[in-house]
Amino acid sequence: MPSLQEATALLEQSLRTRRSLLGRTRTGVTRESLTRLAKMLSPQLSQISNLKSKIPREARLAELREAVSICHKCEHLAASRTQTVFGTGNPTADLMFVGEAPGAEEDKQGEPFVGRAGELLTKIINAMGLTRDDVYIANVLKCRPDMPPNTPGNRPPTPLEMQRCLPYLREQITIIQPRVLVALGKTAMAGLTGADQSMSAMRGRWHEFENIPLLPTYHPSYLLRNGSNTEKRKVWEDMLLVMEKLGLPISEKQRGFFRSAS
Repeated sequence: MPSLQEATALLEQSLRTRRSLLGRTRTGVTRESLTRLAKMLSPQLSQISNLKSKIPREARLAELREAVSICHKCEHLAASRTQTVFGTGNPTADLMFVGEAPGAEEDKQGEPFVGRAGELLTKIINAMGLTRDDVYIANVLKCRPDMPPNTPGNRPPTPLEMQRCLPYLREQITIIQPRVLVALGKTAMAGLTGADQSMSAMRGRWHEFENIPLLPTYHPSYLLRNGSNTEKRKVWEDMLLVMEKLGLPISEKQRGFFRSAS
């Protein structure tokens, strides 16, 4: 249910938009008037909020996907993308993985984590005793970061690009209501929390994103470049923490994955 503060803030935002459209700096409406109006509208706002919560998650995600597909917050990305990459998986998932941005293959197929890094993520999920259909996978940025013409590879999203796109991810999380979030890589963690630390300093312990337990770990592409069992073990230890948090069964075999050095 929206609070009185939230209702007042919404009205203030609406008023600012009206001033902008009319080219005015003042309207003569006081904050006291807005507060009184918010009190009058509070029951209606509550009813709207209650109705929204009853809409199936699939329908709410479909509506959000449509909004993302026509987004032009970053004109340069809208101009260069093949399509937006919204997210995939179980809309009622307990576990949600968040990457930084789509790459070339994701931009082509319209689904996150479908390249080599995606194949490795799938293997990690399977090793946890789950499938991609059990979890939800998304990125902070919904467009592939643009690259100079005829330049191969991908670039990380900028802080401003992620800031503009974060409301979409936040709404996805609100709809799905996962019990645990996993940030794949330093850039994804920065997009979610603003953290500016190395992954080695952040991983292995729990953080939070809007009261949801959040665990950062290395991006699968890191393991493709540094594929020793030592590095794989670090990621797997993080996944064991996730499994414990979710109450998933863990066998002795699973606990021993990647313990031998290579």
